[in-house]
Amino acid sequence: MSTGTLSNPRRHVLLRIAAAVLGGYAFCWGFVALGMAGLFALGMSFHDAEHLCAMLAFLLYVTVFCWAFATRSLARAWAVLAGGAALMAGAASLLQMTLV
Repeated sequence: MSTGTLSNPRRHVLLRIAAAVLGGYAFCWGFVALGMAGLFALGMSFHDAEHLCAMLAFLLYVTVFCWAFATRSLARAWAVLAGGAALMAGAASLLQMTLV
């Protein structure tokens, strides 16, 4: 933690909450996009892939939400959640372009 977050614990908690809620949402959105594209490319119907990924995303969201509070580094939480979201969304976009 940096000295700025040590001197202001309220700010640190708010940043953790933001990482858990917003970062977790973005991470799960990337997961759903990539999962749907991947399952559709493997031959599953679009709506079946959509429902399966949405159900798995609920479990994933709870996991990454809790992890955002459990990890020692706030910067690591943001990097993993935002970076993972960007990578999965980018990969899903590329996969979707090859399918269409």
